Amino acid sequence: MTTTEIFLIALLIIFSVPWLIWRLFRTDHYAPLVVIQIITGILLGPGVLGAAFPDYYAFVFSSPVVSALNGIAWWAVMIFVWIAGIELDLKQAWAKRAETGTTAALALIVPLVFGSLAAMFMLTTPGWAGPEGQPWQVILGIGMACAVTALPILVLLMEKMDILRQQLGQRVLRYASLDDIAIWAVMALILLDWERLGRQGGFLIAFTAATWAVRALMRRVAGADRWYIGLIWLAACGLAADWAGLHFMVGAFLAGAVLDSEWFDRERMDQFRDHILLAVMPVFFLSTGLKTEWGVGGLMVFGAAALLLVAAVSGKLLGIHIAGRLLKWEKGEASIIGWLLQTKALIMIIFANILLDKQIITNTTFTALLLMAVASTMLTTPFVKPALAKLKGLATKSG
Repeated sequence: MTTTEIFLIALLIIFSVPWLIWRLFRTDHYAPLVVIQIITGILLGPGVLGAAFPDYYAFVFSSPVVSALNGIAWWAVMIFVWIAGIELDLKQAWAKRAETGTTAALALIVPLVFGSLAAMFMLTTPGWAGPEGQPWQVILGIGMACAVTALPILVLLMEKMDILRQQLGQRVLRYASLDDIAIWAVMALILLDWERLGRQGGFLIAFTAATWAVRALMRRVAGADRWYIGLIWLAACGLAADWAGLHFMVGAFLAGAVLDSEWFDRERMDQFRDHILLAVMPVFFLSTGLKTEWGVGGLMVFGAAALLLVAAVSGKLLGIHIAGRLLKWEKGEASIIGWLLQTKALIMIIFANILLDKQIITNTTFTALLLMAVASTMLTTPFVKPALAKLKGLATKSG
């Protein structure tokens, strides 16, 4: 068979298998389609399918096919991160900066500390740190992975719970937005390369100047042109950031963060995000699954994933409960917000992908983080929905 035909077989598997599982088993309450796609990617990876059927795996996921899938995955996830950057609403965060800053800080710092302690324990045995990872980079990277909130997936979950456009949804988005900025700032710190410090400094100077020019241009062009200019700007920032050693995903986030969401029609942006999730992001999930390994043993990986899950969830809930005490929230309020903010999935997977690409962590560590992200996301709806039903007035509370 030709490479094209094998590539299309891979696409057939990628799009049909997760959808059939999602539909036939009606998993939406605890595992939305995006989670099923991630799990399917793990099952199709070398640790499961590759181990059970190595010849079949080698036939379908040959090097040319994987290269083609990776190209689609890179562009898909760049667009997704770019959208997340555009949708950051810092105006609301600034308007309620005391309450937002307190909550966001505690929601980030406590799980970061818990996750870092878990990482230090993991590093007492070999197999978790990548060949290019210094101990502080590994510890900080894993710790931040435990503190991440998956803003795009959080939007989808809150939309299904019908709270996204209500006061509660907007409050949670404010907290998650501030933490998003901190997450990418920490990533830039982890990736700081002293040998290429001049390049990275040059990138920041050039990016600042280019941002001023792009923003001025965006104000003057029609709505349709803004989408084309935005995508050109995305590709340019990704290229420049990767050249500087900061990774193309950091550039993608920055490309979106400096653009105003008001320049893009909200309804069209929502549709665009949904179309990207539908048409190309499943390829990213598959390519993510192809990176999973169980090098230190299956039980050790699952044990590490469980440890990281406990650190991430307990840290996030504790941080939010402390914020609730300080801000005098009503009973039950902190639990709902904490469970929403502990959602991991996409952004954490993207974050971990960068650490893996830079060889700061190993494929085994990536697998443990991926399992933790899946479990975290599956916990959100079952815990939040019943709690929301008990506190019906919370959805309209402005904070």
